[in-house]
Amino acid sequence: MLNTLPSLGLQRVKVIALAVTDLNRANQFYGQQLGLPPAFESEEQVGWWLDSVILMLKPDGAVPTHSPNPRITLAVDHAPATQKSLRARGIVIADEVQPYGAFYVGSFLDSEGNKLWFCSPVTD
Repeated sequence: MLNTLPSLGLQRVKVIALAVTDLNRANQFYGQQLGLPPAFESEEQVGWWLDSVILMLKPDGAVPTHSPNPRITLAVDHAPATQKSLRARGIVIADEVQPYGAFYVGSFLDSEGNKLWFCSPVTD
């Protein structure tokens, strides 16, 4: 049977975001102690490069836990089209695609309730 579902346009993991309680201390750790190069989007530093993945530090009320709690963002061809394709597959959209700076960003839930984010550059 041929797959007639639209392509999701998934490319790669783009961002892993970690909860931090002290952003300055975390930036010093990743930049100075680990020696990771800073990652920029436009003029804004958004995190640290870990090979081709951005390690983003999130001090926005998320609390580090003993259980893993990273936020993973997938690069996609076109986020609005990916959202439409996810819906066509019956996948729950947790956060509707919205422009966020120079990117479209949205999220969906996996079968276990984990939230996976996806993004693409704003092109239109």
